[in-house]
Amino acid sequence: MTDVARRIVSSERRPDDIQDLSLRPRTLAEIIGQDRVKENLAILLAAAKSRGEPLDHVLFYGPPGLGKTTLAHVLANEMGVGIKVTSGPAIERAGDLAAILTNLQLGDILFIDEIHRLGRAIEEILYPAMEEFALDITVGKGASARSIRLKLPRFSLIGATTRLALLSAPLRARFGAVHRLDFYDQPAMEAIVHRAGRVLKVSVDEGGVQEIARRARGTPRVALRLLRRVRDFSQVRAAGAIDRPIAVEAMALLDIDEIGLDDADRRVLLTIIDKYEGGPVGLQTIAASVSEEPDTIMDVVEPYLLQLGFLDRTAQGRVATARAYQHLGLEPSTAPQPRLPDL
Repeated sequence: MTDVARRIVSSERRPDDIQDLSLRPRTLAEIIGQDRVKENLAILLAAAKSRGEPLDHVLFYGPPGLGKTTLAHVLANEMGVGIKVTSGPAIERAGDLAAILTNLQLGDILFIDEIHRLGRAIEEILYPAMEEFALDITVGKGASARSIRLKLPRFSLIGATTRLALLSAPLRARFGAVHRLDFYDQPAMEAIVHRAGRVLKVSVDEGGVQEIARRARGTPRVALRLLRRVRDFSQVRAAGAIDRPIAVEAMALLDIDEIGLDDADRRVLLTIIDKYEGGPVGLQTIAASVSEEPDTIMDVVEPYLLQLGFLDRTAQGRVATARAYQHLGLEPSTAPQPRLPDL
């Protein structure tokens, strides 16, 4: 994991996030935000319960850290069934998937995180399992090989992905419900920080909640991580209670500004502005200038800058917008932007 991916405001899961398990909602009513998704899931749950059937297969997609895994556990809890959790990269062979499927009970939920990373051979086994609740396996080799079909209990598959475009069309078509999770607004983020403070028994006043929520980039995972860091700061430098001045001081120490930008974000913006007069400049050039991998810049740094409107992706490259200049306290460049020749 690179330094950029390790940063505290990264929405990617980190080892220390395992502490957040106790903060996860257990019922649909406890979930904050994502109102449209919650309403659709409530209907799905009520219909399945009234028919006495397992849930239909569900696919969640969207940026990391927005609660896809949490929703899977909530659905299992609401249905009163078991849940088996795995991930696309963890299922390397057909036998791995077969072992998981044959150990499921009637109505159980199989949750596959990063489902777009399943191998094509694994997907071929998953198709009849999702549609016909059957597992086709081949026994033997060569001329003596024969196919055996095993019946599976009716189960529900919940998939989660951050890259919907990488999910194959045949697999995507087999999900009965597909829901996108969006970034949370400020009131929802404040409600999440309030709830986490109560669970962690941390005294946080309204000002402290607002400062933490404002810097959480619309992502609950980041908000919970920031709350833990501010709690540590408060216990060491203050009396343990978190108010606005304490939260602001802690965020300054973490090098996170008032809208959640950290040093990695500012380095990318300043590279475009200072070295390349605001752009356009290619992704490879930016990555080389800040000593990071292009994929890291594109997947980890750029999404939030694009969300804020600080960065534009053009055919010629990345361009810093007037909003970026304004936030950094700089004057927009008046130099003519270089352009690629027409082909």
